[in-house]
Amino acid sequence: MTKRSIYVRHYLAKDSYAKQKAAPKPFQPKAETRGFRLEYLRLRFLTALLRPLIIKEVINMKNSKISLREAAIVLLVALAIMGTGVIGLHLSPQVPVLLAITVVIFWAKLTGFNWNEINAGIKDGIDKGIIPIVIFILIGAMISTWIAAGTIPTLMVIGFKAISAQWFLPTVFLVCSLVGAAVGSCFTVVSTVGIAFFGIGVTMNFNPALVAGAIVAGGVFGDKSSPLSETNNLAAAVVDTDLFDHMKTILWSTLPAATISTIAFAALGMGHNHADMAKINTTVAALSSDFHISIISLIPIILVFVCAGFKMAAIPTMLLNIFISAGMMFINTPSLNITKASNIITNGFVAKTSNSEVNLLLSRGGIVSMMPTVALIVLTLSLGGLLVHFGLIGAIMTPLASRLNSPAKLVTAALGACIGVNIFVGEQFLSIILPGRAFKKTFNNGGLASRALGRVLEDGGTVLNYLVPWGVGGVFIANTLGVPTIQYLPFVFFSLLCPVFSLLSGFTGIGLKKTATDDVEKRHSAVATEN
Repeated sequence: MTKRSIYVRHYLAKDSYAKQKAAPKPFQPKAETRGFRLEYLRLRFLTALLRPLIIKEVINMKNSKISLREAAIVLLVALAIMGTGVIGLHLSPQVPVLLAITVVIFWAKLTGFNWNEINAGIKDGIDKGIIPIVIFILIGAMISTWIAAGTIPTLMVIGFKAISAQWFLPTVFLVCSLVGAAVGSCFTVVSTVGIAFFGIGVTMNFNPALVAGAIVAGGVFGDKSSPLSETNNLAAAVVDTDLFDHMKTILWSTLPAATISTIAFAALGMGHNHADMAKINTTVAALSSDFHISIISLIPIILVFVCAGFKMAAIPTMLLNIFISAGMMFINTPSLNITKASNIITNGFVAKTSNSEVNLLLSRGGIVSMMPTVALIVLTLSLGGLLVHFGLIGAIMTPLASRLNSPAKLVTAALGACIGVNIFVGEQFLSIILPGRAFKKTFNNGGLASRALGRVLEDGGTVLNYLVPWGVGGVFIANTLGVPTIQYLPFVFFSLLCPVFSLLSGFTGIGLKKTATDDVEKRHSAVATEN
């Protein structure tokens, strides 16, 4: 190796060492620093994990500070707004409910709730109504396809030929009851055979509100008599009792109410001994000339019973029914194309017969027709979600439930709570769930069986929802039949009588299921020990 090469190698090695010495060293934290960072990350993770629970606890702390008086004032103001707007000023329910929501939100901001909590209340309320909203949209499509396929016109023609005017009202009540018991849904009854009966009744010159009352009363009674009913199953689950034991218990109020309703409708129908046969014949002729009237047209309604027999859920049943009915539309009307069929399903069926009254009766249905109902349901559920989320409903029910010590007081208070939830929240399921949770322990401590509470939940919650103008049931009936809730309300005898028989049972003890004496003594001793 030459002397020059030795100098070069020495220079390169020295230059490389200088660069390494000048380069910044990577950060190597000390053990204490690393421990601090790990603890910081652990706290961040725990905070993110527990944040929802912390928010919920803060909300509960705020709710616990809401007094009975404050909650009562807010609820009464909301009720006054909705009652004055709908009943007093005859406004559409959407605007009064929207104003009530505004008042509740204004109160919540003054109380200290933030927008995240307000949004959570609205979301919680709407979440409970997603499935009913989808069902109502499908019902709109099913109504239009049933008319176009000839199902509802065929039912009307059969009804005109088989039912006398004198016995029309009790027949409507009983047939709707049977259909309701088979399918387990008042909504399905009203949107199918109910529309056919409504058309027959109007043609026979009956009061539309009276006919609507008979349809709704029969549908509700059938709903309460069916093991397929969602509200029957829910009430039994809330009070932890067997479904069929629950259904036997509610017979103490449903059977007397149904009997009196049948007699009342028969008495009201006595004044219609002579129907206008010329008008009926003209209507039948118009239906026969413009629609496919045959037994085959009844396939969709038979399909409903078949699906109910197989315990198929409501949404797939309706989707299958819409598909079959749409197929029948193409068979009955060869000139129909996809565009026109889609328009019928979306915007509803438009009748173009030679009879203007038939056109008015059968121009209905479609997805779009359900949008006002959907809008009101969203608003009503939003209001109910806010009232529940902020603890306003609980602030009324919890103190009330804890101060009751007799069967009469328990039944009266539970009925009042169910009616109150129906009025303020407007949703069937919540009118069962909220009072059920609030009064379950109180009923047991008072010596009443869970089945007794289940019957009260049905008599004050389920059956009355159809009578609230801004309630889910009331809105649906009014939109489907075209009769305002306030007008048909006095004729829904079944729903009006069920709470009356519940009250009589509470004061007399007739049909009021009680727990064993030993169990009651054990509960009282347990309560005394806790106190």
